[in-house]
Amino acid sequence: MKKIILPIVAVSALAAATLPAAAMAQPINQRQAQLEQRIDRGVRSGDLNRQEARRLNGELREVARLEHRYRANGLNGWERNDLDRRLDRISAQIRYERHDRDYGQGYGRGDRNDHRGRW
Repeated sequence: MKKIILPIVAVSALAAATLPAAAMAQPINQRQAQLEQRIDRGVRSGDLNRQEARRLNGELREVARLEHRYRANGLNGWERNDLDRRLDRISAQIRYERHDRDYGQGYGRGDRNDHRGRW
């Protein structure tokens, strides 16, 4: 998880250094951090498997890269709304994946190829 947080922190620090404080959209960075924490909690609780977490973290990294590109020319209203929509979609995906009942997939519990108890 630390590998994910460091690039986002670096992007945020770069954005902070290049833009005035009033122009920064702190809630976007806070939302990204909260989503990372939700993914981490999901993995620790077993609600998310590693494949789901890897995919969700990859989507968060894509949003961070897009945010960096948007901030290069100043973040306008449309760009901020686009980032918010993308973060909303990732949040919904986290909620879905944490409740889709494929707990521990690939570890013998809930795996589609696991036929124990069905014969």
